[in-house]
Amino acid sequence: MKLWDKGYSTDAFVEEFTVGRDRELDLYLAEADVLGNMAHMKMLHSIGLLSQEDHDALAEGLKKIYAQVLAGDFTIEDGVEDVHSQVEFMLTEMCGDAGKRIHTGRSRNDQVMVDIKLFSRSAIIALQKSVEELFSTLMQKADEWKDVLMPGYTHQQVAMPSSFGMWLSAYAEALADDMLMLQAAYKLVNTNPLGSGAGYGSSVPLNRTMTTRLLGFDDLAYNSMYAQMQRGKTERVVLTAIAAIAATVGRLAQDVCLYSCANFGFVKLPDAFTTGSSIMPHKKNPDIFELTRAKCNRMQALPMEVTLVATNLPSGYFRDMQLTKEIYVPAFKEITDVVRMAKAGIEQMWINRDILANDIYKYLFTVEDVNDAVAKGVPFRDAYREVGMRVQNGTYEHDGRELNHTHEGSIGNLCLENIRQKFERNRIDFAPAMAAEEELMR
Repeated sequence: MKLWDKGYSTDAFVEEFTVGRDRELDLYLAEADVLGNMAHMKMLHSIGLLSQEDHDALAEGLKKIYAQVLAGDFTIEDGVEDVHSQVEFMLTEMCGDAGKRIHTGRSRNDQVMVDIKLFSRSAIIALQKSVEELFSTLMQKADEWKDVLMPGYTHQQVAMPSSFGMWLSAYAEALADDMLMLQAAYKLVNTNPLGSGAGYGSSVPLNRTMTTRLLGFDDLAYNSMYAQMQRGKTERVVLTAIAAIAATVGRLAQDVCLYSCANFGFVKLPDAFTTGSSIMPHKKNPDIFELTRAKCNRMQALPMEVTLVATNLPSGYFRDMQLTKEIYVPAFKEITDVVRMAKAGIEQMWINRDILANDIYKYLFTVEDVNDAVAKGVPFRDAYREVGMRVQNGTYEHDGRELNHTHEGSIGNLCLENIRQKFERNRIDFAPAMAAEEELMR
């Protein structure tokens, strides 16, 4: 079954080629498609294009399909082109001619775009929850380990004293900034394209403000042509936010891989989080963080994949956009998986509390000695040269005194509460959208 069926058959290979992975990927859009249908149906009723009888029958039918989707029982039958065709087919079977009326004033482009928006909204909610959990773990461990010193590196060379608290809260604050990008993506997502038709509106007197309210969108995508032009743009912007989160998590994963090797020995993963070697019996490999690193690297390429699919297309809809689903839909599971894995690994990680006892780290404290001399009135450059010469001729020794770092963001003042507040400011408030969906399907 095809929404565009006009009584002739398509070549079997052409059909397979054009449908692609839609039957598989459209299952992820089924919940969104039912929500969009419900809003559109109610709007058609409000403008007199559906009778009360048809409205009630369709509402009941859509609720039944919705329950199937939530239960995991919804399928797209063989010979049915996509989720939009399947839902209309089911409604026609349940409600007769009323099912044939629900597409009035709408195009499949309409449906795809609103489905992408609603699916994205739901997926961003789930992603924010996962990021929130990782953030909380990083912050908890940063607070717990804030007084445990570790060496800081620049150019992969021993640099200055750091701490486990500074290390982990750095990534926590990075996630807080990443949430700002996710928030921006959400604002683009949460605008209503429904009613834009094939990109040029409709002679049917649609009430797009009504469907915006019913679906819990913040605003309309006003221009009908631009509403369709958001296809590709929406995916690219959301994937850019996902790529930012992936960059943060991937860098954390690289640190864990490096710090867990025997040459560093800063951290140790529990046995359950490592794999072994088929030939070397002593090996405990940090495979989960290596795979996390690789997956995160790959995800950073996704915005460019969508960009290249959509590059140089003129205005209007083109079937090219079908391919964005293959890039876009799986990305949410992949980013959520790596975020959850990072959380689990950090939660159960052991840390070495005596790293600085190793003599190779004595030069960590040269800056402290320079600053002490400055505090006594020695010009900075003279103090720098004097300490540097002691290092150069092998006479440098550190007296082992306690560090006294007090400024904002230093190891003695991590500003953890400020980082929590930053994350909270950048969180997305989903409550209005979720309340609207619940009310729509009541």
